[in-house]
Amino acid sequence: MTDGEVRKVDRDTGRITIRHGEIKNLAMPPMTMVFRVRDPSLLNRVAEGGRVRFMAERIDGAFTVTALEAAN
Repeated sequence: MTDGEVRKVDRDTGRITIRHGEIKNLAMPPMTMVFRVRDPSLLNRVAEGGRVRFMAERIDGAFTVTALEAAN
């Protein structure tokens, strides 16, 4: 799981913008980017400005959040 901060939630398109730390399984450095969400209902668990922990994978060429939870 990677730590991040939600910058934008777009429930209509099933996308989330996260400012995140290094994502080791994707060899991705810290940055802010838009992810597709595998299960759009995950977006109901978070709010813009909130801290999250998430798992992302590359699915069909797109960076996709596969697990998402609010962090304390």
